[in-house]
Amino acid sequence: MTQLVPNRFLFDFELPIKYVEGQPKMTGKLRTWTDEYALPSLSEIDGRRDFAQVWAGWNESGLYFACKVTGKSSKLVCDPARFWTGDNVRLCTDMRDTRSIKRATKTCQQFYLLPTGGGVKKNEPVAGSHKIKRAKDDAPSLQSGAIPVGSKVLKTGYSLEAHIPATALSGFDPREHPRIGFFYIVEDSDLGQQYLTVGDDLQWHIDPSTWATAVLT
Repeated sequence: MTQLVPNRFLFDFELPIKYVEGQPKMTGKLRTWTDEYALPSLSEIDGRRDFAQVWAGWNESGLYFACKVTGKSSKLVCDPARFWTGDNVRLCTDMRDTRSIKRATKTCQQFYLLPTGGGVKKNEPVAGSHKIKRAKDDAPSLQSGAIPVGSKVLKTGYSLEAHIPATALSGFDPREHPRIGFFYIVEDSDLGQQYLTVGDDLQWHIDPSTWATAVLT
């Protein structure tokens, strides 16, 4: 019998994002990421298995995000002009965690991270932002190169890490608003999708109320 509503849709998730000391360099080698910063695996609630390890952290300079994908059998496919296809990571944030809204506001943003596809040889990592569909108000657009990102291509996948600066986060104010809306999805041309709360069917890319709450601890 097909499950019409995923189990994760029935919960309001709240997870901690730990403080990062200093400003680690984004090389893609994941040297500074320990279990302390690992995000919980919620896929098992719906009988799914993760193929990516995911970490997140924060400090006054912004948010930090990293992931490692393993188990791929083919080469990476990344196209910055169509970032939502092939191999990609997307991260959504709402600096006011207004979980009751169905349409994004100016404090809601969608970021994309690609392990390859940039540079003259198309082998460099790429990061950027994109407007959220049907938003009431759009967050300010970002200039190219505003998000430092690093990646390392592995035999059966890749590792990636990025720093989203405070200046790129609309409404970032961890002292007054330590609770933020938070969502990620890892899409893989071989392995499918791994997401924090819900998938495409429940329109995470439009509806901020489907995201989780992250507490900047």
